[in-house]
Amino acid sequence: MRQFQTEHELHRRRRSRNVGLGLVLAAFVALVFALTVVKVRQGDLMEAFDHQPRTSIVPQDEASE
Repeated sequence: MRQFQTEHELHRRRRSRNVGLGLVLAAFVALVFALTVVKVRQGDLMEAFDHQPRTSIVPQDEASE
């Protein structure tokens, strides 16, 4: 039977770098998610660019009042 070899130092260092990178990526995803949640909750302030005139910036005609 073949015995398991001890883990090489290179593999330990690579694994620790991978874990660190994974934590950084998870933190980035959490940040983007949090910003998205905040933006969605402030939905009344959002105006999307959909090639339509926005009534909030179109000047009102004095004659129509």
